[in-house]
Amino acid sequence: MNISENNTTSVSQNIGRYLLGSFLTFTGTGHLTFLRKEFLAQVPPWFPISADTVVLLSGIVEIILGLSLLFLYSQRIKVGWIVAVFFVVIFPGNIAQLVEHRDAFGMNSDTARWLRLPMQPALIFLSLWSTGAWQYWRKNK
Repeated sequence: MNISENNTTSVSQNIGRYLLGSFLTFTGTGHLTFLRKEFLAQVPPWFPISADTVVLLSGIVEIILGLSLLFLYSQRIKVGWIVAVFFVVIFPGNIAQLVEHRDAFGMNSDTARWLRLPMQPALIFLSLWSTGAWQYWRKNK
């Protein structure tokens, strides 16, 4: 039995999943094209892999995750957890941007960079809520 069969999501959850999937697909495409310079600024210079490689790979991953949220409804719970982990994994880049005072995406002050940090937990929450992953885990723990 597929874990999604007995776990339906509401219209608002589905809308959230579609928005998040569209957002990830858009930003992933941006990694590879018109937002590349901005994303390069987020990769800490001390990271052991070249910034360009990180931006390209993370863009590809974001596109795959975004399309998975949009089209793999029967796998949405697994995808929700994977997306949440992805957001956790990339969070150090946001912290490094703040600590190292690097400008990107119009965030050219520490205040702006601080204000961005709470977005990451919100994205983690959205990925778990919109896919029903959190609901499923709570129901089956």
